[in-house]
Amino acid sequence: MIEVVGVGASGLESLGPDERRLVDEAGVVVGGERHLAMLEPTEGRRLVPWPSPLLPGLRGLLDDLLDGRDAAGGRVVVLASGDPLVSGIGATLVRELGPDRVRLHPAVSSVALARTRMGWSAEESDVVTLVGRDVDRLRRDLAPRARLVVLTSGEDGPSRIAALLVEEGYAGSRLTVLGDLGSVAESRTDGVAASWDGRPTPRLHLVCVECDAHPRPGARSLVPGLPETAYEHDGQLTKRLVRAAALAHLSPQPGDVMWDLGAGAGSVGIEFARQHPRNEVHAVERHPERAARVRRNARALGVPGLHVVEASSEYAVAALPRPDAVFVGGGATAGLLDRCWAALAPGGRLVVHGVTVETELLLHDARRRLGGSMTRIAVEDLDEIGSLHGWRPARAIVQWTVEKPVPEDSEGDA
Repeated sequence: MIEVVGVGASGLESLGPDERRLVDEAGVVVGGERHLAMLEPTEGRRLVPWPSPLLPGLRGLLDDLLDGRDAAGGRVVVLASGDPLVSGIGATLVRELGPDRVRLHPAVSSVALARTRMGWSAEESDVVTLVGRDVDRLRRDLAPRARLVVLTSGEDGPSRIAALLVEEGYAGSRLTVLGDLGSVAESRTDGVAASWDGRPTPRLHLVCVECDAHPRPGARSLVPGLPETAYEHDGQLTKRLVRAAALAHLSPQPGDVMWDLGAGAGSVGIEFARQHPRNEVHAVERHPERAARVRRNARALGVPGLHVVEASSEYAVAALPRPDAVFVGGGATAGLLDRCWAALAPGGRLVVHGVTVETELLLHDARRRLGGSMTRIAVEDLDEIGSLHGWRPARAIVQWTVEKPVPEDSEGDA
């Protein structure tokens, strides 16, 4: 068993008697430079820093530590900041070793302290972590009047957040930088995004954002069907109403894996990813320029972690993780649909669009074999005809949707 002990900003003084005893009696203590510096040298206790970079060397370090512990009979203790499961090492260790081999001893988290200082309840505020992530991730969570506790890394974190808020039209948002929470050196700096001046920031800090209640027009909702103007595209874009219909059938659930095949501008996959931070989307686009455009759109719309694969869908799907949802926006063939259906997880959803008669016949055959439903979507927009107005029809879309059955013997499985 590895003991993971959360340490507050005040250092070892923040530990209770049981946690302090664990540290004092440990044969091996693992931690960052700041945590290890809190400990006095003690005979028989080995201090081990984390490898850099962390993840590539972590598995080897854990194997060595556990073997060494077994041989020496000593306990392995890991020092972490605050609550080890809040953007901390705790979640990584549980993932690597399993919950039965990691015992967690959390301190009060920086998030809890920040909410206390701001007077924000957990119900009326959200946590966004940018630790080890792109600052563009924050774009997804911006909304009028939103209260965000943003975990950051790097002393320029507040300046990058302020610049992003201004770019997104939230220049009037209030920023509060809380440094060294829970220590005698605790600090607070308040300001407005538009006038944030890049002032020095404590090394240990987080940023509380109270979003402008009246941002510039165009604030983005998480409801599917963003306007076409939200995307950079070359005409290969699933139109707003059709996209909303596709996403309704794709039915995103937290943690779903989704394939967006023939991604074009990436709009369907991007909006699937925006539904929940844990959603994982793989957008396949064989044209390099369009693939680059998908990446730019994903960053601009707050899902920079979206995976873009430059390849033909026919060849790419073999290397992709098993999906819970698949969207084929173009280039459907019988072989591709069969591969998608075979890969789809039980209960998974497949949505295919077609605009040609040949694709429509293919989808009729697929529906006959696999079931599902078909819809023909025709949209007309009001347009000018000289000094008058009339309806301009867009090309009709045939949409086939189907859900893969769940085998009866798998019901109730964990």
